[in-house]
Amino acid sequence: MRDPAFKAKHRGGLLSDADHRLLMQWALAMTEHLALYLTVPVDPVLIDALEVGKQWSEGRVGTGAAMQASRAVHKYAQSIADPVNKLFCRSVGHAVATAHMADHSLGPVYYGTKLVKLLGFDDKQELAWQLAKLQELRPSLIPIVEQALEKKLRLQ
Repeated sequence: MRDPAFKAKHRGGLLSDADHRLLMQWALAMTEHLALYLTVPVDPVLIDALEVGKQWSEGRVGTGAAMQASRAVHKYAQSIADPVNKLFCRSVGHAVATAHMADHSLGPVYYGTKLVKLLGFDDKQELAWQLAKLQELRPSLIPIVEQALEKKLRLQ
């Protein structure tokens, strides 16, 4: 059963439209932060998907467009051999899928911490950066996200 804190009010959950859009902005910020770790240019498929996610967070495109972009990213990720780039692709795909289901905003946390750990960096420091970024957007979302991380991703 999905966490009602990540389920939109119009679908019987607790999440406001504004908070849903903020979770998208947070997921996109985390993903863009991860791009700093890449040694290859970001593929246009990913750039386009990130732009669709941004447009959705601003109410300029519908959820269907974001879902289509997310699916394209996940399909593209299947062709990637480099594990760091693949994790980045997965992060982008989940960030953009936040339009469909807000709990997908946790994907960049999961894939981002795996990515930095794979590169030999401190994954706890990355998680701290991610939560600090959320603090900038909406402090009231932090307990919801932390609870979901503890429950679903088993992070402490």
